Amino acid sequence: MSHAPVSRPQLWVLRHGETEWSKSGQYTGLTDLPLTVDGEHQAAAARQTLENVDFDLVLTSPLRRARRTAELAGYPDAVVEPRAHEWDYGDYEGISSDLIRKDNPDYLIWTHGVPNGESLDQVAARADGIIERVLTSGADNVLLVAHGHFLRVLTARWLRLAAADGRHFILGTGKVCTLGWDKKTPAVLSWGL
Repeated sequence: MSHAPVSRPQLWVLRHGETEWSKSGQYTGLTDLPLTVDGEHQAAAARQTLENVDFDLVLTSPLRRARRTAELAGYPDAVVEPRAHEWDYGDYEGISSDLIRKDNPDYLIWTHGVPNGESLDQVAARADGIIERVLTSGADNVLLVAHGHFLRVLTARWLRLAAADGRHFILGTGKVCTLGWDKKTPAVLSWGL
């Protein structure tokens, strides 16, 4: 990603609220699960964190858990961004990493990937495309409602780090983070509010 930004927007990211699979630790990629009752409460609570921000653009993953989170957070007209879906976990969809580690104790999605799913490079390319959209949008504040692994990769790429460095950014359900700038350097302004 070598593009110099036209402006220096802040990118606010919101992970969707809890689902049954996020609660149990199962990989939830393209399976279109609804929010749990607690997940709906988390999404509604995010509204308080975001309510004083004037967003020029609000984007959401096409998956219903993200769209519902956007709606409950106060953005029912969020624009669907097709590239913002969660990592396609392939054969590991619906399986927990703990179960995978029973057969492969050293397993980490960040280094081992997923069979018959997306590669980390493919996830990073989608994140880079969204970052490019944000940087060239002319917006001051953009909100993206999406998914845990995807937003962790996007954060690493915002910071111009390798996608695998997303492993260092833990992001709970219903949490808000702000990506922005320290003068001309991409930076994390807040994490996990």
